[in-house]
Amino acid sequence: MPLGSFGYTRYFRGRPTVAIIVGLAVQTFFVPLRAQVTGSSTSPLYSAQSIVNGATQTVEALAPNAIATLYGTNLSFSTQVVASTDVVAGVLPTSLAGVAVWVNAVPAPLFLVSPTQINFLIPYDLTPGTVTVLVARQGIAGPGVSVQINSTSPGLFLWNGNSAIAIHLNGQLVSAAAPAAPAEIIVIYAGGLGRTAPDATSGQLANIPAPIVAAAQLGVLLNGSLIPHSDILYAGLAPGFAGLYQINLQLPSTLPVNPQIQLVVGSQISPASIQLSAQ
Repeated sequence: MPLGSFGYTRYFRGRPTVAIIVGLAVQTFFVPLRAQVTGSSTSPLYSAQSIVNGATQTVEALAPNAIATLYGTNLSFSTQVVASTDVVAGVLPTSLAGVAVWVNAVPAPLFLVSPTQINFLIPYDLTPGTVTVLVARQGIAGPGVSVQINSTSPGLFLWNGNSAIAIHLNGQLVSAAAPAAPAEIIVIYAGGLGRTAPDATSGQLANIPAPIVAAAQLGVLLNGSLIPHSDILYAGLAPGFAGLYQINLQLPSTLPVNPQIQLVVGSQISPASIQLSAQ
């Protein structure tokens, strides 16, 4: 189905429920520190094992334009979430509360900083390989740690434990109270799907259609079974966000109840045990 008749542009309309849920997931979620980092220094402390995929919250290779979370101590003197006044010309800031994250000496766009957690965006223009991540707090630098960057690092954003964030076409959140139905078209929210065409500007809030370059390699699994590729109607940047992707998906006419859902891009696959609420 052509993008012009169905696809990205129709989702530029109001999405109040998903905007709140996804905004929380991307910007303000707090979870227990996955890798405890301790020490007597007052400089920022963290390790490569405390930098995780922002969608999956797992330690793994990241990707250009992927949302990441860094856990540690002494990262910031205060907690600050990016506000509309921090976004200049539609681009996220690279400094909040005097804190900056550098990836291979490139300043990373920021969503949130706090004493124990930073949510940031891997710069778009990076190429696959090993990069160095460094946090600086008001001129005091933490260690430079090595992180692997792949072309993609697929993951699904979650809410309510292990439920994938998805919406119906009316903007309502897919949930146990409003499950997806057989043959329905839904929108799923993901991270780490890599570069797009046209290219994105690092930290820019998406405002035009931008399908992922790896679209031909993208698959969606329900209970381990691959959905026909033709049922992926769009996979690309989500409107109004930076580093967030949406997949417009036609569900099969025979739909399992609450199936496990995973994304696969080439040899990479998103974590298991994530459910799509479905009847």
